Amino acid sequence: MTAIMNLITPEAEALGFELVRVQFVSGADEPTLQIMAERPETGQLGIDDCATLSRRISAKFDELEEAGRDPIEEAYRLEVSSPGIDRPLTRAKDYANWAGHEARINLIEAVSGKKQLRGILGGLLEGKDGEIIAIDDRKAGRQTTTLDNVHSAKLILTDALIAATIPVTADGADEIEEEPLNEEQED
Repeated sequence: MTAIMNLITPEAEALGFELVRVQFVSGADEPTLQIMAERPETGQLGIDDCATLSRRISAKFDELEEAGRDPIEEAYRLEVSSPGIDRPLTRAKDYANWAGHEARINLIEAVSGKKQLRGILGGLLEGKDGEIIAIDDRKAGRQTTTLDNVHSAKLILTDALIAATIPVTADGADEIEEEPLNEEQED
């Protein structure tokens, strides 16, 4: 995945975006290369931004394929999106930026006997073992763990989170054209 990230990162940065997550998601028919990115100033990506980044990545991958260096040899779907309000927490700065909001954190190794913590993010701390995240778990109280012990984490959709999030623009949403049904589909 590092090689794919190294190809995608400069394309996103050239457009002024930051990558939030890049992962392969298994699908019924073919895997999906899921790319979440954001504008640093808003923490979101509009519909036009998603389309622009998708085209740019597709062009880059097509260019590599034509040169005999296909980065993904199997069939896959490309999905580019904004991280959304209840976003995944994938970078150290996410824990600092979203401190005070509710999150669910799944751990690799249990902390205080728990592999899942849910509560209010306490932010990012510096420790002798690297970056430490803190969460005020609903049941276990203040818990800390190293960032590298996090398997997955995401914000929980709450009224406070909605109020703190910059509204997403709907620009371009009304420009999506639906194809008319042909006579065979109407029956």
